[in-house]
Amino acid sequence: MTRVPDRPLLVVGSYLSPYVRKVLVCLELKGIAYEVDPIVPFYGDDRFSGLSPLRRIPVLVDGDLVVNDSSVICAYLEERQPAPALLPADIRDRARARWLEEFADSRMGDVFIWRLFNQLAIRPAVWGEKGDRAMVDKTLNEDAPAVLDYLEAEAPADGFRFGNLGLADIAPACFFRNAGFARFRINAGRWPRAAAWMERTLATPPFVRLAALEEAIVRTPIAGHRAALQAAGAPISAASFGSPTPRRGMMPL
Repeated sequence: MTRVPDRPLLVVGSYLSPYVRKVLVCLELKGIAYEVDPIVPFYGDDRFSGLSPLRRIPVLVDGDLVVNDSSVICAYLEERQPAPALLPADIRDRARARWLEEFADSRMGDVFIWRLFNQLAIRPAVWGEKGDRAMVDKTLNEDAPAVLDYLEAEAPADGFRFGNLGLADIAPACFFRNAGFARFRINAGRWPRAAAWMERTLATPPFVRLAALEEAIVRTPIAGHRAALQAAGAPISAASFGSPTPRRGMMPL
């Protein structure tokens, strides 16, 4: 691998993706310089397919190294720059933290992205289609409460799950940020510990900094994202793997 020490890492993917957000929060925490090519994956060109065989985001480019999948990227960042740590020191706690990250990426991704955010935001914005209202109702009435029941049992009484802010906190919070775009809020009366835990996490400086950039594009047509982010001061890359025409990839719709 060839790495240029003074060259920022490149993150390919939209600021509105919870998986991209997870990587950006970790980069912010570690103080690693980066640039973003803020494409929605459906708008990636043929070169993007070369970077991401599944046409998913995020992709990390470090010199001639290309890393796919947010969890693999975060593990790489942890090994590349161990401090501050994203995972607890105790081996049992590390395993538990990795599981909470996986629970967020898999179960919460299915519930809050594909069953909620995709139906209410992605399908109308990208494909001009109506979302599945029956799926949204089932998600709100059954699936989301089951996720929150689990997180309530995992939530710390105060602070973060394993002491310092880490992946066990960051990963689930990233999905509640997207759920918030779909007007979902955690019922603090029913899930008080989970609500407070996620509120504390989303109020940390990395999330707050990224939220300001997300707000610049959440109501902006996709074609205007790059310009809006540049105007907001985001570290946008000079070149892009984007295309003006969307194409369907391998993700469920």
